Amino acid sequence: MKRNVPFFILILVLLAIDQITKAVIAATIPFYGSVPVIPGFFAFSHIHNKGAIFGIFSQTGSLLITILLTAASLLALGMVIFYFFKTPPSQKSMKISLTLILAGAFGNLIDRIVRGYVIDFLEVHVKRFYWPTFNVADSCISIGALLLVVIILMRRS
Repeated sequence: MKRNVPFFILILVLLAIDQITKAVIAATIPFYGSVPVIPGFFAFSHIHNKGAIFGIFSQTGSLLITILLTAASLLALGMVIFYFFKTPPSQKSMKISLTLILAGAFGNLIDRIVRGYVIDFLEVHVKRFYWPTFNVADSCISIGALLLVVIILMRRS
């Protein structure tokens, strides 16, 4: 258990960064407001995502969808926690990937439970082509999942 302490600290740090950035956005940018950072490419925007990662299912407004997404998040979180504890600390890259996924999952789950939605604020676009708005937690999940795929593929070769 002691060998997991650095990973727990990283989860807490990433979770704090996620929650602080969401709170700052909520306090400084009006809902649906946007502040260009790099015109034509990057902005801070304030939106509420009642759906899944990158806004999937966010337009339904259905309580059932919210409940199902929360239940799916809890189930996935449970599975990642299980594999986190099964993975020996010596497998650092695997532990880091699972740590990133856990931090992101916790960050968005806290929002979903406390607010009923997730605050997304990172907006990337090229002219009229927009990537779905996301947040620090989404970034952690995406980077952790990508790292996990790379680790699995490298082990197979």
